[in-house]
Amino acid sequence: MPLLTTALAHLLIVVLIGIVAGIVMYRGFSSSWRLTASPGQVTYMLVGIAGGFIGFHVAVVLGLLPLPLMHYLFAIAGAFLTLFLWRGR
Repeated sequence: MPLLTTALAHLLIVVLIGIVAGIVMYRGFSSSWRLTASPGQVTYMLVGIAGGFIGFHVAVVLGLLPLPLMHYLFAIAGAFLTLFLWRGR
């Protein structure tokens, strides 16, 4: 049972990282600081979530230290890198 709770915690943290990265990138490159979510902001959050998962799994594949902090740092880097590259499409 602890494995299930750990996996769920990783899932929720990576999703939260992606959402926060999407909000930061959207508001950083947009003049809009509205509290309501526009379709563009939701798209940024979804792309950030995808990038967070990419970064997290790259860290797992590389076999980095088993500390979750390293995986989360890669998730943050993956989310921002994916958003940055996606923004320049």
